[in-house]
Amino acid sequence: MKKIAYVGNDVHQDSITVSVYVGDEREPSIERQMLNERKSVEKFYKRLSQEYEVRACYEASSNGYVFYRWLKELGVSCEVIAPSLIPEKRGDRQKTDKRDARKLGRYYRSGDLTTIKVPSEKEEASRSLLRLREQMSREVRNAKQYLLKFLQLRGLSYKEGTNWTLKHREYLKGLKFEERLDVRVFDEYMLMLGYKEEALKKIDDEIYTLAYGEEYRGRVERMTMLRGVKETTAMGLITEIVDFKRFSRPREMMAYLGLIPGERSSGEEQKFTGITKAGNPRVRRLMVEAAWHYRHKPVIKKRAGSDLDESWEIAQRAQRRLHDKYWRLIQKGKCKTKAATAVARELTGFIWAIMQTA
Repeated sequence: MKKIAYVGNDVHQDSITVSVYVGDEREPSIERQMLNERKSVEKFYKRLSQEYEVRACYEASSNGYVFYRWLKELGVSCEVIAPSLIPEKRGDRQKTDKRDARKLGRYYRSGDLTTIKVPSEKEEASRSLLRLREQMSREVRNAKQYLLKFLQLRGLSYKEGTNWTLKHREYLKGLKFEERLDVRVFDEYMLMLGYKEEALKKIDDEIYTLAYGEEYRGRVERMTMLRGVKETTAMGLITEIVDFKRFSRPREMMAYLGLIPGERSSGEEQKFTGITKAGNPRVRRLMVEAAWHYRHKPVIKKRAGSDLDESWEIAQRAQRRLHDKYWRLIQKGKCKTKAATAVARELTGFIWAIMQTA
């Protein structure tokens, strides 16, 4: 029977630093740096697999899951680690590739690391589309700000209502400038805004089509029963989390998204801090955005019987409970932001419950 080799990999764009721990040895048996290319990785892991049962890990990063898929094709067990949940030694201020690889190997062997769900290539492509939508949405906001700032510098501020309504856009089309260069700048800002808004609309249409395709439709229909969750939000949650059933209970999912309070307790003193903000910031932002909708009075509608009735009942309970929670916290003197965050944490539990029925 082969011994188990735990391999910590510090993966960068150009290089990979490896630390191999065999059995209960305190120090790594093998340490090496190699090029981040398939040929080098295959050569190293094929040789290692001849002698040991290999279990590898590396941190999730901007390098994606290419390294994971290389090892999977070789038949090597590999897991991707959540970087925000790696234990840190207080006072340890040295950080090198070798030390990072050693830390991963040691903690992986002791079972102190939290793994993430690796999406399939198709799921990763869907996630990329949702992230593109997020980026394009920011680009549209920036383009609007550039234009308004330019007009403000010319003493042109819209006073007849809210910006970006149809009336405001008609007002923009009617503006005239004396300076030729001002006309050029204004036209370029308008063209840039128009291009980005059109691009955003096309992305939204593609996301809608994807949401109601065969792969995602069932999950999207269930999730959009919740107030504040539309197709874009549902697809964002689904593509980022991938598998909701990997959380055995709601609090695990809340902790994974960094929505639970931190704690600094000692002896008889118990002190809670703000939310941990661990895990995926995109999902956490989506949850808080959805939570703001629960400040409004619940609107309960009847639904014809279907196989989604269980999810529908959960969504109605969520609407009543979260509305009450928001205003109960406000009446206790909590600020609106903290109340919305608390609602987002509890909304995570309802989403978990609904997705267990999918």
